Amino acid sequence: MAEQAGNSRDPTRAALASRRDSQWRNRSDVISGRDAVTTFLTARWAREQDYRLIRQLWTHDGNRIAVRFAYEHHDAAGHWFRAYGNEIWQFTADSLMDRRIASINDLAIAAADRLFHWPSGRRPDDHPGLEALGL
Repeated sequence: MAEQAGNSRDPTRAALASRRDSQWRNRSDVISGRDAVTTFLTARWAREQDYRLIRQLWTHDGNRIAVRFAYEHHDAAGHWFRAYGNEIWQFTADSLMDRRIASINDLAIAAADRLFHWPSGRRPDDHPGLEALGL
């Protein structure tokens, strides 16, 4: 569901999974509260055009989950990137995200090296995941 929310590029939808006073760290950005998460995602997806995301559950224990992910996007000049990273999520008893910590590394890629080729929106069920793509 988190991957689908990200691929929707709908900041309001994605932020609804977070508690009203959630705490996020994304790279060097520290974001506090659902409204700030919405603002952050709006700006991010305006910069990161044609965004496509694949997430994979890494581990979980109690109310904490770790995922690894990769996403591809291009900037306004048409330069393509693949970002790799890990996210650590902590949830409340009512299943809302309380805390999110993301570490992300970017790699410039040629358009010909892209691996995520589905239409905007949800990743198709038959599209390979991270392991199958060798990521």
